[in-house]
Amino acid sequence: MSHALADLLRTTLATELPHLSAVSEAVASVKPAGPDSWSPKQELGHLIDSAANNHLRFVGAALQPEFTGSPYDQDGWVNLHGYQERSWTSTVFLWHTWNVFLADLIARIPEEKLQTTCTIGSSQPCTLRFLIQDYVLHMQHHIDHLLHRAAVTQYPAAA
Repeated sequence: MSHALADLLRTTLATELPHLSAVSEAVASVKPAGPDSWSPKQELGHLIDSAANNHLRFVGAALQPEFTGSPYDQDGWVNLHGYQERSWTSTVFLWHTWNVFLADLIARIPEEKLQTTCTIGSSQPCTLRFLIQDYVLHMQHHIDHLLHRAAVTQYPAAA
């Protein structure tokens, strides 16, 4: 079973939940200038959407000999879900709950299935292991950004 990957996600959740919970509703609602900028609410909402999409990818790759999936319209999802209008507290709760669920799922994936080939859209094929690791790095990248940290974690898609 892939307990080390599940623990990587669980550690990220345990570390970041207090920081996200400490953000005020007012600060979470501030949308930076620029038409393509997200508020912290929208950026955390994007991570919820990422959890939804990756949930399907993780399950598909664990159950099939290989997985092929589509990318998703990030801005469309964020806008359609209306994260800007949701309360920060409920958004943090949903993000945390969904990711605890994902960590439990990841822990149940047999070790040999982590080598399953996954192709998302036109991206280069990767393994399920890489997809899970990239998911956590992507999450950390966005959390670092929305919390205005001096150092923002890079991940392969963001580098």
